[in-house]
Amino acid sequence: MSAGTGVGVTVVALTEQNWPALQELLGPQGGASGCWCMWFRRTANDFKRNKGEPNREALGSLVGSGEPVGLLALDAGGKAVGWAAVAPRLAHIRLDRSAVAAPPDPREDLSDVWSVTCFFVDRAARGTGITRSLLDAAVTYAAEHGARCIEGYPTDTEGERKQVSTLYHGTLSMFLDAGFELIGRRGIKRALVRRDLR
Repeated sequence: MSAGTGVGVTVVALTEQNWPALQELLGPQGGASGCWCMWFRRTANDFKRNKGEPNREALGSLVGSGEPVGLLALDAGGKAVGWAAVAPRLAHIRLDRSAVAAPPDPREDLSDVWSVTCFFVDRAARGTGITRSLLDAAVTYAAEHGARCIEGYPTDTEGERKQVSTLYHGTLSMFLDAGFELIGRRGIKRALVRRDLR
């Protein structure tokens, strides 16, 4: 991928070489509760059984295979300060049963749809625009890999301040500002958004 830059960071694809930097960023909890960004890639039961080290190992195996997993935002010193999970939608099996992520047409071929499922930014770097830089780079990354469109499942904050723990999907306003289209509101606070890449 072509590295994206913004707000003093460089955004690069996650690889075996920079996998240690992601591990340092996510810390011993793997972001939160031993997730290691495997929540969308496992069934609910599999996720519960594999919290913590098994999830870390599974993510590491995906990285080692060369499969697209996500993007890292690196500061000027090369330290990872942000992460976005972005990959083909079909790699995220939990989306199949998600009311929020249900496609507008159930008959749609999803093989060339990509998904941005999660953001994580270092506490000291929050509020500096890194999440938006990651989202912009995710659009480029998906397009470079032949995606027809890229989608997200953001939270609608309605302009209110929210706890960080509720914003890992990103915010609706950020996605709309980045050129995504609101496909549908899903419940009170969630939405499906897409950006056409053709």
